[in-house]
Amino acid sequence: MAAKFFVLAALVAIARGGVVPSAAVVAAPPVVARLSDATYDPLPQYSFGYDVQDALTGDSKSQVESRNGDFVQGQYSLVDPDGTRRIVDYVADPINGFNAVVRKAPLAVAAPVVAKAVAAPLAVPAAAPVVAARALPAPYFAAPAAPLLL
Repeated sequence: MAAKFFVLAALVAIARGGVVPSAAVVAAPPVVARLSDATYDPLPQYSFGYDVQDALTGDSKSQVESRNGDFVQGQYSLVDPDGTRRIVDYVADPINGFNAVVRKAPLAVAAPVVAKAVAAPLAVPAAAPVVAARALPAPYFAAPAAPLLL
C-alpha cells in the first residue's frame, strides 16, 4: 500500500511541476565595424593583350586593352564564319560612355600551291600473253511444261 502511495505522489509531483525560473540571458548587440578598403586606387592603370592563332582548330582571335583612370581603350578581332576578320575598336570614358567601331577586313588568301611538273613515265605496249581458252557447253533452256490440272 505504501508503494501505491509513493507512485501516486510521484505522478502528482510530475503533473504539478514546472520550469524553475532563472535569470534571462541577454546577448550584447553586434558591433558594426566600418572597414575601409585601403587598396583602392583612385587612378587605376593596366594594359593587357593576347593573340591566339590555332592552326589545328582554325581559331584566330586577338585583343589589346589599356586603362588610364576612367578612360579605357582597346581593340579585338576574330574570324567570322563568313571568312572575314571582324575588328572592333572601342573607347569608354565617363563622359561619352562606351563607343565601338566595327570593321570587316578580308583575310589574306594564301597563294595556291603549284605542283612541280614531272615527266610521266612512257607506257611501252607489251603483247598480251597467249592463254588457251576452255570450251564451255552452250546453255540449253527447255520450254516450260503445261500445268497439270487434276
